[in-house]
Amino acid sequence: MTDALPSTPSPARALAVGFSVSAACVMTGWLAGLLWFASTLPAAVDDPTTHTDAIVVLTGGSERIETGFKLLSAGLADRLFVSGVGEQVKAGSLFARTEALPPELADKVALGASAYDTPGNATETAAWARAEHVASIRLVTAGYHMRRSLLEFHAAMPGVRIVPHAVFPAVVKSDWWRWPGTASLIAREYTKFVVSWARRNLGLAARAAEGAM
Repeated sequence: MTDALPSTPSPARALAVGFSVSAACVMTGWLAGLLWFASTLPAAVDDPTTHTDAIVVLTGGSERIETGFKLLSAGLADRLFVSGVGEQVKAGSLFARTEALPPELADKVALGASAYDTPGNATETAAWARAEHVASIRLVTAGYHMRRSLLEFHAAMPGVRIVPHAVFPAVVKSDWWRWPGTASLIAREYTKFVVSWARRNLGLAARAAEGAM
């Protein structure tokens, strides 16, 4: 009686196993990155006093515009630019809040209406900064959004000094893992950050490789 030869996995089964292992590795890496991202989100404004040429507010979340107005009133910049006034913010409401400012401050507020996402905010602000000869900005956005914003703004405005000024809406909880809404928000923002990072860095690597050929 002869021993049976060990069966060889079919190509389809081997492919399925390989795909499952790869998917598990990707998911593990994504979860590890999410934990890093969430644990390193800003919890305070590191530099609340440095004067800059302008304050830039990114629309799309609570407390941002109000914070920008307060910073302008406190004299931390000579002008304020609100980027992304479009579908994200009703211009009439924003104009009403601008008109409620003292005239000497309202005249220092400019609105940008062409941006609908963070890369668009960076492009729109860079064009405005060039036209206004702005060399430094204080960037106002939510803490969870700051890392991706800085990535896009540094790429669009390499010669401009950027001072981050995060705001911390009460609806975004610090113990994020206990709150499904906050956990979902941070997970989405982390995924967008990874996409932005890959687009910037892989694009630069590809151009460098082409230049070396």
